[in-house]
Amino acid sequence: MPLPQGSARARQRTVLLVGIAVLLAALVLAVVLASLLTHGRHEVSPQMLKWMDRGTTKNLQEVILGRCYNYITAQHPELGDKDCLKIWESLKDAFIYKNPCNITPEDYQPLMELASHPIPCNKSLFWSKTNDLVHRYTKSNQNFLTLEDTLLGYMADRVSWCGDPSAPGINYESCPKRNECESNPGSVFWKMASKMFAEAACGVVQVMLNGSVEAGAFRSSSIFGSIEIFNLDPDKVTEVHIWLMQNIGGPQSESCSGQSIQRLISILEERNFKIICEDNYRPVQLLQCVHNPDHTDCRLCTNSS
Repeated sequence: MPLPQGSARARQRTVLLVGIAVLLAALVLAVVLASLLTHGRHEVSPQMLKWMDRGTTKNLQEVILGRCYNYITAQHPELGDKDCLKIWESLKDAFIYKNPCNITPEDYQPLMELASHPIPCNKSLFWSKTNDLVHRYTKSNQNFLTLEDTLLGYMADRVSWCGDPSAPGINYESCPKRNECESNPGSVFWKMASKMFAEAACGVVQVMLNGSVEAGAFRSSSIFGSIEIFNLDPDKVTEVHIWLMQNIGGPQSESCSGQSIQRLISILEERNFKIICEDNYRPVQLLQCVHNPDHTDCRLCTNSS
């Protein structure tokens, strides 16, 4: 039996409305999906890449705060007015939620100002390719300070950090190396800290280099060769003492008369510094001999009395 004409029209209107509703729902869904996909593309920035260096140190905040408090209370109570919480916040603000290849010196300027402190004259000790030896020496001889023995260097030594533009703002998986991008958080930090350390040096300064490195003890591309040496102040620094240390038993790749050391001396002389170079500075060599007491290089006397 055919439906009345009014009922047929009502049914057509219902079908039409349902069709329109379905179409609108499909359009809304398409817009939402497009928005999500676009948002996802914006979030896939450098933080999603697998960088070559290790990621941010786990529990970074606790590590930095612990080291800061230890430094200003146990080691250097004269710096007790430093605010470790502000220092941590300024470090975090320098990199959190930021592209790890787009860090600037300005990002770290507040941190440098908060954590800086005077360096006594005649105590500054620079180094290149002697990391383990130079810090064993400063631990045994409190008369010298490396950058890593300052508050800034002590807090940051052997830890890493980098940002991530998406939540949580920190990349714990990987961070970029210098050869991946120069303006990464670690490189910018150490360049700034090294520059400030060199600028603060006064009196006699020391530099410990490795005479067993085949490529040469002095490298223009190193932090010392590219930054620290050019930020020493000739009006404040009276002399530069070079300690050229060779591994016990060699190899003896370079001495004070070697090519790279002579290049270093020329750079220093051009900047009007007085220079003394010493092969195997004895106090440091004796520290090397702790691990090699029976080696011929470690004999205190070569002739019997």
